[in-house]
Formats: sequence, C-alpha cells, structure tokens
Amino acid sequence: MEVNNMTQQEAAPQVKPVKFRSVHPVAFLVTFGVLLVIWAILSGRFDRFHLTLGVVSCGIVSFISSDLLFGSGNFDGVAGKWIRFIGYIPWLMSQIVICNFQVLALVFSPRLHERINPQIVRFRSGLKSDMAILTFANSITLTPGTITIQATVFGDFAVHALYDASAKGLPGEMEARIQHVFRE
Repeated sequence: MEVNNMTQQEAAPQVKPVKFRSVHPVAFLVTFGVLLVIWAILSGRFDRFHLTLGVVSCGIVSFISSDLLFGSGNFDGVAGKWIRFIGYIPWLMSQIVICNFQVLALVFSPRLHERINPQIVRFRSGLKSDMAILTFANSITLTPGTITIQATVFGDFAVHALYDASAKGLPGEMEARIQHVFRE
C-alpha cells in the first residue's frame, strides 16, 4: 500500500494569473464603427434608450472580437484588401444570378434525369490564410448548384456539385479572384 505524503499545499492546483489581451485602438474603433453602422441600419430605432443599448453592445462586441477583423494587428494592406473584397462582391453576385438561372433551367428541363449528375468534388486549393479559405468556402456555398461540405485549414475542399458544369468549374476563376483579394 502506497502512502501519499504530499502536503495540502503541494496537492493544490497551481492557479495562473489571467492575462488580458491588448486591444489595438484602431482595430477596436474600426470594428466598433462597422458594427454600429450595421446596428443602426438593422435597428431603425434612434431614441436615447436604443442608441445607448446599441453603443454599449457594439462596444462590448468590439472589445471581445476586434481581433477577428484585424487578426494580426497589422494594418498594412487592410484597406487595399477591403477595396479588393468590395470589388469581388459584384462578380460573386453575378455568378449567383447566372447559376440561379442554370439551376432553374436544369430543374424545369424535361431531360432532368439525364442532365443531373450529383457528385462530390475533392480538390486542394492554393489559398493559405484562414480568411481566404473561409471566403472561398462560403462563396462556393452561396453559388447555386454547389455546397461546400468540408474545408480544412490546409486548403483541402470537398464540394457537392449538382451537375457536371458546376463540378468542372471548381476551383476555377472563383479561387483566382479570391487569391487576388487576399494577395496569395
């Protein structure tokens, strides 16, 4: 039989002091501004009570998550990235509209059973950053006829495609445009 000779002080777990992360003031202010504008648009209420709640809630969320918008704290090229991303949005919207009509034509086609060919397409993307991979995965899912099933941090994708034309387009031009946005 083994005897435990540890004192009560030795058996107590070591408590580490809590480290508070530093919040970059520019990241906080930009995040706060973006959230407040979105809140104002969605809320539509501008009395003192609701404005106070909006400012407080946007402040708390900005403090907690300002590093999500500016992960590295490096602001070099952030404005350019946002400008390129805003330029990407109209192209994505046009692809969504085009693919909507393609799926609509497919659904109403009398030869639907001949034209539909559901399949899972696996490929490795050249994208490196988490935000670029996330943007690519969401862009694929937003485009009718394709759904991202899996996207890994290594750039491995599994996408469900409804028909051959949507499968052949992967990864294609969308990946190239996202590489341009994120300079990868």
